[in-house]
Amino acid sequence: MKAKDCMCNNVICCTPDSTVYDCAKIMSENHIGCVPVCDSNNNIVGLVTDRDIVLRSVSCNKDSNTTPISDVMSTKVWACNPDSDIKEVEKTMSENQVRRLPVIENNKVVGMLTLGDLAKNPNVNDQCVCNTIENICGCDEKNAE
Repeated sequence: MKAKDCMCNNVICCTPDSTVYDCAKIMSENHIGCVPVCDSNNNIVGLVTDRDIVLRSVSCNKDSNTTPISDVMSTKVWACNPDSDIKEVEKTMSENQVRRLPVIENNKVVGMLTLGDLAKNPNVNDQCVCNTIENICGCDEKNAE
């Protein structure tokens, strides 16, 4: 199975100069927790999550109406391509402790792949998804008490 078989291909992006408020509104209206940040050529330059907004904007008392999303976005973006094997996608998520991956083709965002997309796909091995979630959360037997 490939990333393109599971990904959401209706991706909504924002630009680096979009405000935190604008990005939060996109998330709210579309029931999503992550938005790729793309330049005018649709090349990804960052990724912003609802957590980024809380930790890097709200908790720092930044004005969401004037703060550009480029001030709070993550610039280290892990991604895959549409033909990436799901096992490789899960490995990337696990090793980097990320729940969402932009799907990139020819340097353009063509989709998003989330843990939820993997979990709800009947063709993805449930145990692999569980292992991926465990690795992302940093859960292990040493910490279980």
